[in-house]
Amino acid sequence: MGYIEEMRSLVGHRPLLFVGAVTIIVDEKGRLLLQQRKHPRGTWGIPGGLMELGESTEDVARRELYEETGIEVEKLNLLNVYSGEQNFVKAENGDEFYVVTVAYYSENYKGKLVMDPSESINLEFFYPSELPENIVKSHKIILNEFLLKHYTTQ
Repeated sequence: MGYIEEMRSLVGHRPLLFVGAVTIIVDEKGRLLLQQRKHPRGTWGIPGGLMELGESTEDVARRELYEETGIEVEKLNLLNVYSGEQNFVKAENGDEFYVVTVAYYSENYKGKLVMDPSESINLEFFYPSELPENIVKSHKIILNEFLLKHYTTQ
């Protein structure tokens, strides 16, 4: 049983505070890697997840990226830290939580895309001008900030 499952067994659906990390991967064509998620069904998001005990946010970013995509990354560049009421989530099962999300980006990665079918429907690179419509709300904010800082001339 992982940390989150253990906490849920103690407190039920009551709101909790979690820390997570996401990593925007940019390929050689300037496209961004997105993951079409199983939950909420069919939404797109940035690969990432929640921290386990003893991990740094960089550890989380690397572990989740590898687990969800098969990609390994060494150099992570900090984009920003996101928190507050806008990061409240009520899961389909009734669990409530606030997430402090640390967002990274990288253009230096290795490996081939390998999708984890337990978490994902699809993995795909998108040009910034062709991002899908149904992106997780908090991830859309992160992507918009990244694009503003790194793609203002395109």
